[in-house]
Amino acid sequence: MSFKVENDDSIMAGINVAPLVDVCLVLVIIFMVTAPLLSDPPLKVSLPQAKTQEGEEKDKVTVTISADSRFAVNEKVFREEAAMLACVEDTIKNGSSRLLVIRADAEAPYGVLTEVMRRAKEAGASGITIATEQKGKK
Repeated sequence: MSFKVENDDSIMAGINVAPLVDVCLVLVIIFMVTAPLLSDPPLKVSLPQAKTQEGEEKDKVTVTISADSRFAVNEKVFREEAAMLACVEDTIKNGSSRLLVIRADAEAPYGVLTEVMRRAKEAGASGITIATEQKGKK
């Protein structure tokens, strides 16, 4: 005699991971789409062209100078040169980074560029780099 037990109320022993995988893949796609948007500089500038080596990615202070006299220090945007220069000095003196990268538009006034370099050096900048575009890239 054999007994056959059919019980619909049996306990589920496995975990369905398909929904978890679906959610993780959607999150990965969202991060892949939004990551390039986070690395855009605060001001769009047309960098001068030069044949140079690529700069190293280090902790740095980035100053952006546009052709229409707008300025940015890292992510802070300024309309006035004096406020931008004060922020550069403060960031270099009080920050952990002593490396300054200047992203100046090709049409930006060079007097502002030289003043940023002078004030950064006085504040204790250990290195100053001027960002350029590689020839052939545009």
